Amino acid sequence: MFPEYDVIVVGAGHAGCEAAAAAANMGSKVLLITMNMQTIAQMSCNPAMGGIAKGQIVREVDALGGYSGIVTDRSMIQFRMLNRSKGPAMWSPRAQNDRMLFAAVWRQLLEETPNVDFYQDMVRSLLVKDGRAYGVVTGLGHEIKAKAVVVTSGTFLNGVIHIGEKQLGGGRIAEKAATGITEQLVELGFESDRLKTGTPPRIDGRSLDYSKMEVQDGDAEITGFSYLDVPKIAAHQQRPCHITYTNEAVHEILKTGFDKSPMYQGRIQGVGPRYCPSIEDKISRFAERNRHQLFVEPEGWNTVEIYVNGFSSSLPEEVQLQALRMVPGFENCRMFRPGYAIEYDYFPPTQLGYSLETKLVSHLFFAGQINGTTGYEEAACQGLMAGINAHLRAKEQPAFTLKRSDAYIGVLIDDLINKGTDEPYRMFTSRAEFRTLLRQDNADLRLTPLSHAIGLASEERVQLVNEKNEQVAAIQQVLQDYPVEPADINGFFEQIGSSPIVEKTRAAKLLLRPNVELTDLCQALPGLAAALARFRADSREQATIQMKYDTYIAKEQELVKRMAQLEDLEIPALFDYDRLGSLSHEARQKFKKIRPRTLGQASRISGVNPSDVQILMVFMGR
Repeated sequence: MFPEYDVIVVGAGHAGCEAAAAAANMGSKVLLITMNMQTIAQMSCNPAMGGIAKGQIVREVDALGGYSGIVTDRSMIQFRMLNRSKGPAMWSPRAQNDRMLFAAVWRQLLEETPNVDFYQDMVRSLLVKDGRAYGVVTGLGHEIKAKAVVVTSGTFLNGVIHIGEKQLGGGRIAEKAATGITEQLVELGFESDRLKTGTPPRIDGRSLDYSKMEVQDGDAEITGFSYLDVPKIAAHQQRPCHITYTNEAVHEILKTGFDKSPMYQGRIQGVGPRYCPSIEDKISRFAERNRHQLFVEPEGWNTVEIYVNGFSSSLPEEVQLQALRMVPGFENCRMFRPGYAIEYDYFPPTQLGYSLETKLVSHLFFAGQINGTTGYEEAACQGLMAGINAHLRAKEQPAFTLKRSDAYIGVLIDDLINKGTDEPYRMFTSRAEFRTLLRQDNADLRLTPLSHAIGLASEERVQLVNEKNEQVAAIQQVLQDYPVEPADINGFFEQIGSSPIVEKTRAAKLLLRPNVELTDLCQALPGLAAALARFRADSREQATIQMKYDTYIAKEQELVKRMAQLEDLEIPALFDYDRLGSLSHEARQKFKKIRPRTLGQASRISGVNPSDVQILMVFMGR
């Protein structure tokens, strides 16, 4: 029934879709296998993309030639740029999305992508011979061969759903779990463990009283995620979200369900996400707080279904409903479906290399929640990188990897393979030591040329990057040359409480003032506005950021250069760490397990001290 494929992708969630699209767009013949063709790219939890650090990841995926940014822009119902009050390194785009439209657009793009075939079936095992993956075996008994396999199983590997005292096998509500792969991989020598995540109840929006909640509107200006000119369905109208709060009465009702809670009764063994805890976990861990914020998020343009962000729960359904009805605005709420927790298998990611290929089995790649991450965005970027590298492996070409100084994607993968994770990993800006360089506004300048060089990013994307660079340089030159007389600007400075100038000054110098933006100067100086009118808004923003933060950018670039010295010092693949008697016991164990490629990677392994790296450096110097 099946030809031999270059790449087989197992699972069609966010990671699987990006993996299939990337490999296919680079020229591989790809088979995307999913247990349900109707749930391709489903938003299993919240109907949103982006957010703090996550928005940077989506823009990086887009800059590399992935589809997540395009899909998000075409299906958003609201857009906000978070952290605008802080510096640009912290700006993070976030969109509310139409859940059904998001999945429909993703499927449409995949179906329009040449080289992608689809098949609906469960993969029960992998074809492995002599330490190399060469295909899969499906639940219907088909052996399908390929040169590389990408496993993106999400929460489906031996998934168990918990609602109060009820336990259901499944990877999502009303969808069966996947079995067989974990057991086979463990037999091959892989380590596996369990993690937990959860989702809140869905509510009938017609039963809510929004007058008792705070309105949260979108931004007037919709920047979006894709660097391409993608039509945004929300450009002329956005749907509002709302904010409400729990209270002590809500908490007391929730506590009545603790005796039936799978989490407190020990029926859940997996560790849940630290930064997205269930509501019962919140009121237990933060007992001093008398309320918790809830975000009331619409699920789409043409549905009344509401997602209650912040109320994730695995308590009995009746307890969830009783507690919700004590929340302001929810007094008469009707529940579409209860919240639930789900446990699933994952494989600690220290068993992977930078390309996301497994160390034990060549030509086998893992991406998404199988690696211990949480979130659509983290999954999507792993899928993209695994798809790229599965294609390159199938074609016997060198791997494509990103450093911590290249992208948030590089930070994520470096964290996973060097430090591992024993709880669902989520990206934050604080994880990136070079975040001034890794901004959401310049992901195209950083990554599109790298992706184009390996055959993924299109000529159109490269042309847009070149035009942006040219415009940024031209804008900076205009600002360097444009003279400003005191009489032209001091009135504006007086309004904002800034010191007046006493002699003619160039506009570039005035822009360096912390409380002055380029839009301010253009409003105060019509001549400058006319000189800059021909340039795109994103180019003007980029030029402004580069000029205002030039000193900070230069400091981080210098730090990157110093760190690169360690990254360039390679460690032989078969290095005998037992020869170094002065290494700490933990460092020796970690080095032998992870097999770092460079001293830089060795320095970032959890449990390794600077003295261990110094010992390794001295020995290699000899």
